[in-house]
Parts: sequence; C-alpha cells; structure tokens
Amino acid sequence: MTNPILSDWTTPFEIAPFNQISDDDFAPALDQAMQAHNAQIDAIAANPDAPTFANTIEALEAAGEQMDKVLSVFFTVAGADSNPAREELQRAFSPNLSAHFSGISSNKALFQRVADLWARKENLDLTDEQARVLMLTHRGFVRAGAALEGAEDARMQDIKARLATLGTNFTQNLLADEREWFMTLSEDDLEGLPDFAVKAARAAGEEKGAEGPVVTLSRSLIVPFLQFSPRRDLRERAYRAWTARGANGGETDNRDIAAETLTLRTERAKLLGYDSFADFKLETEMARTPDRVRDLLMQVWEPAKSRANADADILTQMMQEDGVNGPLEAWDWRYYAEKRRKAEHDLDEAALKPYLQLDRMIEAAFACANRLFGLEFAPLDVPLYHPDCRAWEVTRNGQHIAVFIGDYFARGSKRSGAWCSAMRAQAKFPKAQAPVVINVCNFAKGDPALLSYDDARTLFHEFGHALHQMLSDVTYESISGTSVARDFVELPSQLYEHWLEVPEVLAEFATHAETGQPMPQDMLDKVLKAANLDQGFQTVEYVASALVDLAFHDGDAPADPMAKQAEVLAGIGMPQAIGMRHATPHFAHVFAGDGYSSGYYSYMWSEVMDADAFAAFEEAGGAFDPERAKALEDNILSTGGTREAEELYLAFRGRMPGVEALLKGRGLIAA
Repeated sequence: MTNPILSDWTTPFEIAPFNQISDDDFAPALDQAMQAHNAQIDAIAANPDAPTFANTIEALEAAGEQMDKVLSVFFTVAGADSNPAREELQRAFSPNLSAHFSGISSNKALFQRVADLWARKENLDLTDEQARVLMLTHRGFVRAGAALEGAEDARMQDIKARLATLGTNFTQNLLADEREWFMTLSEDDLEGLPDFAVKAARAAGEEKGAEGPVVTLSRSLIVPFLQFSPRRDLRERAYRAWTARGANGGETDNRDIAAETLTLRTERAKLLGYDSFADFKLETEMARTPDRVRDLLMQVWEPAKSRANADADILTQMMQEDGVNGPLEAWDWRYYAEKRRKAEHDLDEAALKPYLQLDRMIEAAFACANRLFGLEFAPLDVPLYHPDCRAWEVTRNGQHIAVFIGDYFARGSKRSGAWCSAMRAQAKFPKAQAPVVINVCNFAKGDPALLSYDDARTLFHEFGHALHQMLSDVTYESISGTSVARDFVELPSQLYEHWLEVPEVLAEFATHAETGQPMPQDMLDKVLKAANLDQGFQTVEYVASALVDLAFHDGDAPADPMAKQAEVLAGIGMPQAIGMRHATPHFAHVFAGDGYSSGYYSYMWSEVMDADAFAAFEEAGGAFDPERAKALEDNILSTGGTREAEELYLAFRGRMPGVEALLKGRGLIAA
C-alpha cells in the first residue's frame, strides 16, 4: 500500500491527511524520501552538462518534495502533540537527518557546480531574485563546511550530527520535566485565585488524572497562580519548580547537554575560520557583530535596571505592609506587581480577563488583517492532528491565499511556548503553491477560554508571523515568507502586536464573556495606561537572557555554563528578585537547536524597528492607513528574503531607527 504521507494528497488545498497517517508511517516514509532526495542530488551533481542556474540552482530548489512532506507533518506533531513513539522517532531521526543534509552540503561535485556559477554570476543574466538565491545557496554551502577537506570535513559532519542529537535530547528533557511536574491544590489553596484561574486549574487536574485542581508548569497556568495566590509558600514551591526545569538531576538534566553544545559550536566556528560562534552566527544577521548586539542590549539594560530597582523598592514596601519581612523574592514579584496594578490603575486582571475571550481575539486578529490587507477567513472542516486544532481558508478578492491552522490550548503532549511554522511555504517554482501556516500556543482551556493581556499579545505576535508567511509573493521557496535574517524575522510579529492596543480594536472585540458588553471605556483606558507598568521587570528578565546567550557564544565555550551564567548576571548587577526569562537548563531558544543561538537578542533588535514602523502608521492616517499598509506588504511582508533586511526596512520607512523609540515605547525614558 502507498504510504499516506507520500501519496498524492487529495484533501482540500492538499492539507496533510492527518486522519490517515499513523506513527508507523513516519520511518518508512522518511527512508523513502531520503533515498529519492539523494537520487535527485546525485543527478544534479553528476550532470554532464555545464552548470546553469536552471540545471543546478533551480534543480536544487525543486528537489526534496517528498522530504518536505514527511518533515512538515512529523515535526508539526512532534512539537505540538508528542507521545513516546514520536519522541523515539525524533531521537532516531535527528542524527539521520543531520547526516543526510551534511552529505548534501559536503558534496564536492555539487559545491563545485555552485561555485562555478558564483564565479560567473555577472555573466549569467539573472533576475534580482535569482541572483539573491545564487548568493544564498553559495553562502550556505560555504558556511556548512563545503570547502573543508579531509579530516576537517569529517569532523564537521560529526559535530553537526552530535549537535542535532543534543538539541533533540534537550527538547525532550524539557518536555518531560514540564509534563511530569504538577502541584495539587486543596480547596483552601484556591483562595485568592480568580474564577478563570480556578477553572484552568480544575481542567488541568482532569487532564492529569489528579484528584482535584492542579498547577502545572504551563505559563498560562503558573503565571496567574504567581500573580494571585496569597500563599507565599505555594508560590515559592511553584516558582522553584518552574525555574528548575532541565536542572533536576537524573536523565532529564540539561546542564551537561548545554556545556557540550557550546563546546561543539565553538569548534564548528573555528573550523570555518571564525574567532567565535557569535562571529560566525551574526555575520549574516542585521547586527553583523557581537559588539553591535552588546551595545544595543546595554543601551536598554541600564534604564531597565534602574526602573526595575525603583519598582522593587515599591513592591518590597507593599510586602512589608502585609507583614512579610525579609527581601522581595522572585516568587513575590508578580503577586505584588498585580496588587500594585490594581491599586495604582484600578485594573484587576480577574475583571479584565472575561473581556479577552480567545475566540474574540482570533476575530480581532483576522479583522485587522482584513482592514490592512483585504484578507478574509472562512472556517474549514478538515481532519487535523488534534481535536483542539481549527483551520480557516484565507482569501483575498475571492482568490485563495493560504490555509491557516490554529492550535491554541496547552496540553501535556505539547512543548511550551508559542510558535508559527509553515507546513507548506509559498512558492511559484517549480509550481505555484499556496502556504499552509500554523500558529501553536499554550493557553489555558476554559469554557469559554479567556486570555490574559499577555496571552492576547502572544496571539497577535504569532499571527504577525503567519501574515509574513501568508502574504509572501516570491518565486523560490528558499527565500519565502520568514526566510529572512533572524533579527529581522521578529519585526512583522512584534509590529502586529501594536494593533491589539488600538483603542477601536479593543472597543469592538473585547466583549464580556457572559454579558457580551464591550469593555467599558474607563477599563480600556486603564489597560492602555497600565501597559508599561511592569516594563522594568519584563525588560530586565529578557535582556539578562540575551546577554547570557551572547556571552556563551562570544569567545571560547565556558567549561561550566551555569558558572558563566552566574558571572554574567553578577557583572551586570542583576536585580535579586528577578530571574532570567530563560535560565540555561530550559533555554530552548538557544539549546533546542541553533536557530536563536547567539541570537536571542533579535527580539529586541526587531523591536527597535517595530516601534518605529508603527509610528509610520500613526504619522500617516492612523493604524489602518491604507498607503502604509500597502508599503508594509510590498516591502516587508511579501518580499521574504529577496533582499537584505536593512534594504527592505529602508524601502518601507526611508531611514533606520535609533533605540529611543523602543525606550519610549516601553516607558523606560520620558516620551
């Protein structure tokens, strides 16, 4: 029988037929797909005809269709709905996939054809997009080690294979720690928790098979608990478990994995002639050098730390007024920050949350995309990989644009965090294909599901990534959608968050879950005024993580990453009552793969631009100014990686911004 993963998908819009695929299909499908891909690569490399853009670069672009199908389906379910079988498959696949792609990048005959074209690029009569794809292909081969020979070449393959295995192990250890830990709550322990948090705890208890409500390590559950529970002892217990993920000893401990990963990355960079992994990694980003990254982060660090220290004094006084002596601790901060927000802004998260229904926030994200870009969303009834998932067809002027899938709820089988991926990316070659894009989040379940304001921002953030994929309009898949510099990829997502804060959007879509009434004007005003209340805390926990990430990779690898982390935090004067957003043993951005390694700063680099980019709308006709929306689509959202990121931003805005807009936007300096 034909493997359903590799068969022709006759589903609507050729969505993966999840209802026909079993875990037993993945391994044979991958074996067959790798064999087919290898045959395609061998044919390109051994082509007796002289290299041309068509028979080499376009042939590479067209190769691997079966691989794309297998990997898009597998990694979607492995990340969002894992099980023991899928975890075992992932452990087996990681070194095999690394060896497969390393074999391609180290294929000397293939690289020679690419290098030949690169040497003759001025005489090939290429379009701008073709010239860009040639440059990126050649650069990718070189950076993967294609020019290495002999022992150095073999060592590079070993390093990449080992790093792939380590990244998988790091992810699965983290998932195991998050899945296994929960804290059972008695009815008395629910004191002080708002109804939405109680309902979420009860739902989590049912999922865990516990006798009663529980707190898990899902951010959408544990953060409200830390915000509202007056039980300091339980807050401490929950916080310590949350921050100990990946550092509990035993088989799921990630500290040795982090150390080995950093050592291998340094060796990899030096094999390629770089002084450090940060020098290697940042060469292709907007920032270019570690010094430019550090300069940005430190420009933000000092005002953020100053604000956080001032806030800590206020929270400590509030704590002492409650009769609690001793220093403010990390498990106290959110609790007293919430009390302060209620006291200073008369804004109660428990009163606010019923106005932030998940379904209404999805409608809001869609409505903004409609007003800005003319997109329309119609529900699709198609089999997906989990009952929680939903799908929509995206159209414009009656033309099919994309399929969008949303998977919003936390569960034990899903890794933490939120992300966007394209199960199929937009392209016009070798045939026209519309994207299939998925947003995955970890919101607490409820009936109806209610979001915190941070949750709502996350929803808009990930949908901004989705728009980058859906509105892509390029020829070649390798530069489609979010295939841009890492410190540019967060611009569309962080920019889209601003539309959540547009008063008319909240006025229309922030309606009460029970009464259906819109958010009262005074509450809406308070929400917007309170947006920067705890920005000292939020900025410090983020920048500290980014500085530690940079320090790990800028120079020789530390023998003990935990000691290096402590050294960096001491050196910058980390406030005692604030923890890193992602401590090393659960820093998945950096250690689950190298996507954000030496690149966690990129959220802030993009934020410098997103504050300035939204100001362009405000300076024009407002948040929905049609000319600015068209400029955004034409120069950023539709262009993928066709040009350098800085060139794209300049085409949209006319100039590059400074850090001042970010500091003002976060309320860290006077507006």
